[in-house]
Amino acid sequence: MTTADLDVLLSMGFEQARAEIAAKKTGNLQQALDWLEANQDKSLEELQAQNQASAEDEDEDTTGANIPSGETAKSLVCNECGKKFRNHDQATFHATKTDHQDFSESTDEIAPLTEEEKKARLEELRQKLAAKRAVQSEAEKETAKRNEQIRMKATRDSQELKEELQRKERIKEAERKKQEKIADAEAKKRIKAKIEADKAERKRKEEEAKALREGRAPQAPVVAPAAPLSALGGSSASGSSATTARLRIQTKQKGNLMKTYPSETTLFEVAHAVEEETGVPVQSFQINFPRKTFEAGVDFGLTLKEAGFVPSAVIIAN
Repeated sequence: MTTADLDVLLSMGFEQARAEIAAKKTGNLQQALDWLEANQDKSLEELQAQNQASAEDEDEDTTGANIPSGETAKSLVCNECGKKFRNHDQATFHATKTDHQDFSESTDEIAPLTEEEKKARLEELRQKLAAKRAVQSEAEKETAKRNEQIRMKATRDSQELKEELQRKERIKEAERKKQEKIADAEAKKRIKAKIEADKAERKRKEEEAKALREGRAPQAPVVAPAAPLSALGGSSASGSSATTARLRIQTKQKGNLMKTYPSETTLFEVAHAVEEETGVPVQSFQINFPRKTFEAGVDFGLTLKEAGFVPSAVIIAN
């Protein structure tokens, strides 16, 4: 190869060291480009080591015995395909590409390319290089397209999974609210029943007190049907037995409220009954002996028995 051919390789963007090795090992631009393509994955150090080893092998080559006495070898010929080469590197490159192994020296001189042939060959090489780059560009576009499809599918799958989780969470939330409404309705029913029972008890006591003042026997009260145990939160018995709790509830709005509840009534139900009478929500109940506070949302799930208000207690509503 000529210096002009080496300049062409450099103008195509190849490293100078690689281009020089390719120029040395091949005879023209086409072979140099083929060699560069075949060795593009090898490091420069590896190519230089191979070039040194090839030079040593060439120095030790004893094929000159095939040349008649007095004549000089001017080329190498492949005995398998008949192709001729200017130097040992070109023959080695040919052997690498074709696996041909039978070579001999020849006295035939290979004529150099004319300027027109060089220009035609260079144009051919440029067209091949452009075609190769176009094919590579299309392959890269196809790869990018497949990667984008994979990414979009992964995004869709992730979004669908997220929507499914959100849907299940909405169902759970709706079920939880439904259960809360049912529980609230049941608690209100129990409280309403207990308020009615308290009213009846107060009326009975008022009738007894009036009868005593008038010196007559108290009239037997009309007994209402007993409320279900689930509605009252426990037994409907009154008095100081362990199944009931007599409460004196101190409020800021109505003063002292005297109440009797089943021992299984919750603090939440008592608070609701106090709110019905005072119009103010109860945030806590407090006792002074021993001093203790029962907070809404924390302790209102306790029954009167669990809170220690059975058989009687004085509590402060706050």
